[in-house]
Amino acid sequence: MGILRDRFWELPLESLSRAEWEALCDGCGRCCLHKLEDEDSGAIAETNVACKLLDTATAQCSDYRHRKAFVPDCLRLTPKLVQQIRWLPDSCAYVRRSRGQPLPRWHHLLTGSAEAMHRAGASVAGRVTSENDAGPLEHHIVDWEEE
Repeated sequence: MGILRDRFWELPLESLSRAEWEALCDGCGRCCLHKLEDEDSGAIAETNVACKLLDTATAQCSDYRHRKAFVPDCLRLTPKLVQQIRWLPDSCAYVRRSRGQPLPRWHHLLTGSAEAMHRAGASVAGRVTSENDAGPLEHHIVDWEEE
């Protein structure tokens, strides 16, 4: 994956290497869920419907490297994009660090394991359905608990 500097997550996002940027992701899977936007108010409603590439049991992309070939509108997050996107959760490591906040206490870089994230309820693993099986998104609106 590349060399990761000690406590790199405390550095400004713009200074991170590609490997450090990727390692910063908490792996919660919420960015891979479909959202609905109210045409009038612009309000975003989250759903429990996952992209077809998201493994619903683990909340990991089943083909991360080639995802854009299968899901052309999948976003590659950048420090600039993180500041522009309104639908990323407040618990997201990228969002928190872009705001100068610390990582969530359950983050794998602090705990050494993704299990703390699952125990904290921050992961969508086991709590979502694939877009291939879901039906109308309007039937799947959820309110995820934040950290």
